[in-house]
Formats: sequence, structure tokens, C-alpha cells
Amino acid sequence: MLPVAQGAVSAAAGEADDATALPLPEPLEADLAPAARHVLVTGAARGIGAAVARRLAADGWRVSLLGRDRAALHATEATLAPGQHLVVVADVTDEAQVHAAFTEARAVLGPIAALVNNAGAAQSAPFGRTSRALWDRMLAVNLTGAFICSQAALGDLKGRRAAGGEGRIVNIASTAGQRGYPYVAAYVAAKHGLVGLTRALALELATEGVTVNAVCPGFTDTDLLADSVERIVSRTGRSADAARAALAAHNPQGRLVQPEEVAQAVAWLLGPGAGALTGQCLSVSGGEVMA
Repeated sequence: MLPVAQGAVSAAAGEADDATALPLPEPLEADLAPAARHVLVTGAARGIGAAVARRLAADGWRVSLLGRDRAALHATEATLAPGQHLVVVADVTDEAQVHAAFTEARAVLGPIAALVNNAGAAQSAPFGRTSRALWDRMLAVNLTGAFICSQAALGDLKGRRAAGGEGRIVNIASTAGQRGYPYVAAYVAAKHGLVGLTRALALELATEGVTVNAVCPGFTDTDLLADSVERIVSRTGRSADAARAALAAHNPQGRLVQPEEVAQAVAWLLGPGAGALTGQCLSVSGGEVMA
């Protein structure tokens, strides 16, 4: 379980007196609380993105839900806790669309305090049959989209310090950004690139009051995984249950990760207790990757 609160340190009876006890942490600034803060989540219509949007709305964030499918985004918006939320439509690989969507989002909900780069896609092929189009598509959606969105939010995020707050970027990478898998070379390369972008930005923005971290889920029970199961079934003749079991077997816990578990990690990284974490990759994978 991820830590959700900072605990006080107390001395056992007979081991220390008041003079030697460690001091309690200073109270957190009110500005760090999520209430009245604006987070933009890409790929928010379904799966991990929808779970993140629901969790952050429940925590009191104003949520902008960005994606390509307006109807699906509105369906997710209807599941959020009451609050001021917004649907904005854009393809994260299209710079003009992204900047228009971010302009609309900040005009309605205020400056962006946090960005969750979740939009992504996965396609598989043996490396020898990986087309240049597939390669370019995987890099565009999984890496370049995060680059475009991070640039679009950067001014707002850096401006948080002047207002006495902090900016946050959380990139949804994958265990494919921490290790290799066969038949998904383009996807693995893109997610490794996203981890590299996370670390580079973390250092560049460390003195600007902005943290940049990645969450790396293992095989997660989403529509994306359902698509993978269908491909396995069609190519191997296995049953859907057998295909799901094969994917779950990568996880030492013997199960699929749930989107809500990924959302919990994101919520913690956006919270006040994570201000000293930057450039880190949280592997939400049941122990598949340990680093």
C-alpha cells in the first residue's frame, strides 16, 4: 500500500524524553490541499484515465477530461463526484488541438495545477514485421503526446510557485518502460522514452516548484488489455480465459492490476506528501518490476 499520510515519530517510554524526541512535521500549507485546484487528465474517457479522473474528483479536484471521443468523455464525467469539471476534445498528437483544448480548460477552470499524461495505445507485431507507420504511431501517442501536453501546461505549472503552490506532472508509463517484452518493440521503446522524459524534466524543473514522476502499471484490467486478449485469441487459438491468465502470470501476485490501484498511486503523487519525490517511477505491478 502506498503511504497516504505522514506519521509522527514518538519515543517509547524510557527511551527518550521531550528534549530528545524528534519534532513533529510542520502543518501542510492550505494551498497544497486539492480543493479548488485544476487537474487535466488525458485519455480520460475509459480505463486508467477514467479511474484517475474519478479518484481526483472524489479528492476535490476540478477535473478537465481530455480525449478524442466526446460522448465517452461525457459518460465518464457523469460518474465523477459533484464538482466543477469539463470535457475538452483533442488528439494529443495534434499540437494545435492540444493548445486549443488547454486554452479552453484554463479559461473555464483556471490555471492548470497538475497534468496527468495518460493517453496511450498499444499495438503488437514481430519486430521484422513492424511497419514504419506502426512505429511512428506508437511513439506519437505514447511519447510525443506527453511532450506536447507537458509543454502546453508548463507555464501554468511553473507559475504555481509564485502563488505559493506546487505544480505536478504524472506520466502514465508502463512496466514496458522499465523492462522489455517481445512483439511490442515500438510500444516498449515509446514507454522507455516516456520514462526518460520524466527523469529529464524532473531535473530541469526541480528548482521551479514542479515535480515530474511516472506511474508504471503492469497488465491492467482495461479495454486496452481486452484488445490484447482478443489478439492473443485470434492468433493462437487460446481461450479468452487462458489468454487473460497468461497476462496475469507476469504479476507475482497472480492477478491483473485494477485501474483504481493505479489511480491511487497518481492521487498520492499529486498530494502534499509527495513534494520531495521527483523523477521517480512507481511500478504498480504486484512485484513484476522491483527497482
